[in-house]
Amino acid sequence: MSIMGNEHDLPPDLLELQVATEAHARDFGLDFYDTVFEVLDYDELSEIAALGGFPTRYPHWRFGMEYQQLSKGYRYGLQKIYEMVINNDPCYAYLLRCNQWVDQKLVMAHVYGHNDFFKNNIWFSQTNRKMMDETANHGNRIRAYMERHGVDTVENFIDSCLSLENLIDIHSPFIKRRDDHSRYDFEPEDDKPEAVSKFQSKEYMDSYVNPPEFLKEQAKQKEAERQKAKQFPEVPERDVLLFLLEHAPLNSWQRDVLSIIREEAYYFAPQGQTKIMNEGWASYWHSTIMTTRTLKPSELVDYADHHSGTMATQPGRLNPYKLGIELFRDIEERWNKGQFGAEYEDCDDYETRQKWDKQLGLGRQKIFEVRRVHNDVTFVDTFLTPDFCRRHQIFSFKHNDQNETYEIESREFKKIKERLLFGLTNFGQPIIRVKEGNYRNRGELYLQHEHFGVDLKLDHAQDTMRHLNRLWTRPVHLETVVDGRPTLFSFDGTDHTIRPLGGTSHEPEPKDRRRA
Repeated sequence: MSIMGNEHDLPPDLLELQVATEAHARDFGLDFYDTVFEVLDYDELSEIAALGGFPTRYPHWRFGMEYQQLSKGYRYGLQKIYEMVINNDPCYAYLLRCNQWVDQKLVMAHVYGHNDFFKNNIWFSQTNRKMMDETANHGNRIRAYMERHGVDTVENFIDSCLSLENLIDIHSPFIKRRDDHSRYDFEPEDDKPEAVSKFQSKEYMDSYVNPPEFLKEQAKQKEAERQKAKQFPEVPERDVLLFLLEHAPLNSWQRDVLSIIREEAYYFAPQGQTKIMNEGWASYWHSTIMTTRTLKPSELVDYADHHSGTMATQPGRLNPYKLGIELFRDIEERWNKGQFGAEYEDCDDYETRQKWDKQLGLGRQKIFEVRRVHNDVTFVDTFLTPDFCRRHQIFSFKHNDQNETYEIESREFKKIKERLLFGLTNFGQPIIRVKEGNYRNRGELYLQHEHFGVDLKLDHAQDTMRHLNRLWTRPVHLETVVDGRPTLFSFDGTDHTIRPLGGTSHEPEPKDRRRA
């Protein structure tokens, strides 16, 4: 067993329960880090939850605000945190002291599901497994800066950094976007103009075969291409925070604070990429362990009540617990019965497909494989099926601006899947890239929004540009699309302006939209 009894304050009965639950989890094939459970009251749990699960994280007013929301939500009966688990080695998990005994069983089984997912899912493989220590280090550094430069100065700068924390490249831990350059790599020949290609000819025919005007134009084009190749950055940079770290005029403490925010943003990114899978996997295993190993007859009603509450889906909202567990169960059933492959897909008889069962028994093996290699986007894209949507009555919806209500948009499988994938791609947030760091040769920052049919929210875009300007200290521009027309948002440190691009023209903008 991997129980570290001297490192936590579990009472004997909960310690015994942990030993039993861990044994059951290993029997089912789960593989996880050592787990440290702490028992807290709700105020303590709310405080840690507000800090993202890290008790020694840096101080900031945002965490206090989130604590107040959680604490009041509990007092008014609006919400309750049953548990919290941290991706770390060892894995830390927090239990609520006032939980019923059946809840403690459920929570422990749920935690081991999360722990297994953290350790084995590839999207967590590049995360810092000692983040509990790292956040303590971050907190000490930022507290030192607050003592030296003042709390308000540092906290205001953190405000700007946190407003930009989603401007990272979530795939960069697995994809090399650029070549590494050494400061000792000298290539002076790059500064020389490239020779113009000429046709071979006799000397007396050269002016006819290679006209001077043509050679001059060709040289001009090559120089333009050479300058374009030296564009700053050479290719659009999706990791905006990294670009700011490397090129923004920040002093040393500001650069360190921004690096802390960026490092923590990358640590939390996989949790956003795998929310459906992670919660579905943990729910699958707490359900399996509870119903087959640890649940007593006297606890059945309470367990069913609490489990169904977790799985309940509210109108107009996606419940990741429910979608995740049902997809894992569907995959297990399909691979147990052989309901996959070309033969099954080519069968167009509904009754035959319903009765299809080759008794392969590959379901458990398959869900472990899925847990290892997928994130939410590939999970839904690969395993969401028309039969699954019909069986669970899934539909897409949109907001009716006239009635101020959400309405069913479509029950068509293609539309449902598109809506789900759209909301999951980049966490449903806009993709922004740095296109030019020296726009108009004035040191201005030019960004480009990758438009997928949904316009930016004007107030959010303006707030983001304001914080970018604070770090860059020069005017900031953002190219996007508004109402189908290329548009440039700009902020010079004082005024926000909007103007059309590409030769199109807007109708006159209201004053409050042109300037904010």
